[in-house]
Amino acid sequence: MNLNIAVIPGDGIGPEVIDQTVGVLGKIGDVYHHEFKFNRVLAGGNAIDAVGVPLPEDTVEICKNSDGVLLGAIGGPKWDSLSGEKRPERAILGLRKALGLFGNIRPAILYKELIDACPLKAEIIEGGIDICVVRELTGGIYFGERGRRNTEMGEEAHDIEAYSVGEVKRIAKTAFEIAMKRNKKVTSVDKANVLESSRLWRSVVEDVAKDYPEVELNHMYVDNAAMQLVRNPRQFDVVLTNNIFGDILSDEASMITGSIGMLPSASLGEGNIGMYEPIHGSAPDIAGMDYANPIATILSAAMMLRYSFNLVDEADAIEEAVSKVLKGNYRTRDIMSEGMTLVGTKEMGKLIIERIGNIKS
Repeated sequence: MNLNIAVIPGDGIGPEVIDQTVGVLGKIGDVYHHEFKFNRVLAGGNAIDAVGVPLPEDTVEICKNSDGVLLGAIGGPKWDSLSGEKRPERAILGLRKALGLFGNIRPAILYKELIDACPLKAEIIEGGIDICVVRELTGGIYFGERGRRNTEMGEEAHDIEAYSVGEVKRIAKTAFEIAMKRNKKVTSVDKANVLESSRLWRSVVEDVAKDYPEVELNHMYVDNAAMQLVRNPRQFDVVLTNNIFGDILSDEASMITGSIGMLPSASLGEGNIGMYEPIHGSAPDIAGMDYANPIATILSAAMMLRYSFNLVDEADAIEEAVSKVLKGNYRTRDIMSEGMTLVGTKEMGKLIIERIGNIKS
């Protein structure tokens, strides 16, 4: 298979973790007989420095004409003084809009080897955690009508939460399709006891569920879901929710795994194209020091193989290689503990590449 991948190294540690990920994909190509063509493009702070805008038009065009987009990290304090439209983070929003990416997929996986890094009690997380949060990305209160007005109590501000049937249906379908590839369980999170938008959300999700009789569906209010994530996270498989609830719950889920340096994410649309990136930031304070953990970006590439290219065996190979390296007691600084072997960004990438060859053979 020949595939074109747009690569956005970005800022801070982005280029370092991207380099290791490209190496891992190159190894996958050699072992499984695929040809990956990598097109590196500018976006974020580096694009501002080079051409004056966070998202150049040629970057958008290359991404649109690619089979998948791999992103390192964007932003940093260097550009904090810029106005909103000129900030590096606008590149991510621009790409989501240009590519029609409406769903954010964020796995929260706690590997057995990293249980000591989890802040929860051992009996709660015994056996590890594997949750996938599916968040609607382009609707809801973040994109609804907003404004200010004068009232008897002074100035008042409002932001409107609104969802259409079509918006809910497409993200619900995404969640059920993912559940079919996992443990066939969807927990839809809403606030239907209070919000009309949540009542619509719930009814549409139930309609979509009829097309997936193998998948168990249950509903949970968002306040209970937030509590259950720390009380009994192993009860969850796929968590489906709207934009604002997903923003909060996905961050909560990521924290119980112990390190954001381990967690990938994907933004998906109607077709196969998606944008894949680690959830961590650009960490400019450690850029160029060979400290960064590349595993989140490498696992993001595994998600790209799985969801955009339908290369399940290849995605499994990357994930298994990561697991084998962790079982071998190799750690970067963010997940280091007593008795482990400390390695840098480049060495971690090399170790994972070596394990991919061993898996296939």
